Amino acid sequence: MNNNSLLSHRTQEPEKGILYIVGTPIGNLNDISQRALNILKKVSLVACEDTRQTKKIMNKFNISNKLISFNKHNSSIKIPKIVKDLKEGKSIAIVSDAGMPGICDPGEDITRSVKSEDIDIICVPGACAAITALVSSGLPSSSFVFEGFLPRKQSDREIVLLEISKNKKTTILYESPKRLIKLLKELLEFCGGDREIMVARELTKKFEEHIGNNINNVIEFFKDKEIIGEITVVIRGIRKRDFNPNKSIIKKDLNDLIDAGLSLSAASKYLAKKNGLKKSEVYNLI
Repeated sequence: MNNNSLLSHRTQEPEKGILYIVGTPIGNLNDISQRALNILKKVSLVACEDTRQTKKIMNKFNISNKLISFNKHNSSIKIPKIVKDLKEGKSIAIVSDAGMPGICDPGEDITRSVKSEDIDIICVPGACAAITALVSSGLPSSSFVFEGFLPRKQSDREIVLLEISKNKKTTILYESPKRLIKLLKELLEFCGGDREIMVARELTKKFEEHIGNNINNVIEFFKDKEIIGEITVVIRGIRKRDFNPNKSIIKKDLNDLIDAGLSLSAASKYLAKKNGLKKSEVYNLI
């Protein structure tokens, strides 16, 4: 069998001993591909983030197959069993509740484990909220950074927010509706209210919304509103006129460097160069 015929074969029917990473809709069930439906129907079993969510797809398209739970709570237990099944010749599909497995879910862990055992993996691509929001935003999309959900720990969170504030590339974030206002206020502090942004809510669903055009406007839009639904945030990278260094963080960095043994003059010079400021501006923070 030559390479072309092998590729053609692999796009049609599931093979024994292969893990299929299957993209599923992020909202509208009609977005699922015919190829994905064929794989879900014919693999030995389907490992789901939540079997109740996957059953909605299976029921809509009259598919009957064995479903097992595979999520962040049980992945360490389930991975060895999945690897064993693959070695015994079973074909297995991995799906998340929505979108591409491996993006902010344990699909990443199973992929790494299966690869380490030299077992083949084939991706059946589907919808992804990050890319859907990015291409809908009108913000630069040729080069971007995906951060997923920001860390919960405040010190770790501030490190990422500082990186976002200085990054020249578009940044994509996921956030829960309950924490969106907190995130927006943090972005206001780190990036300034004029930074271009789009908040996408309920992508591909009946009440899909795209809210922009800068951080100030988005905060005002959500003021006193009950926020529900899946949230994706797209932030434009920094342009020269956008630069708004966070003086409180620079002051903390200055104190840390002095505590580490640098002179005030040397620490100020270093941080001035790093943040595009005059040395005197940093020096005078103490």
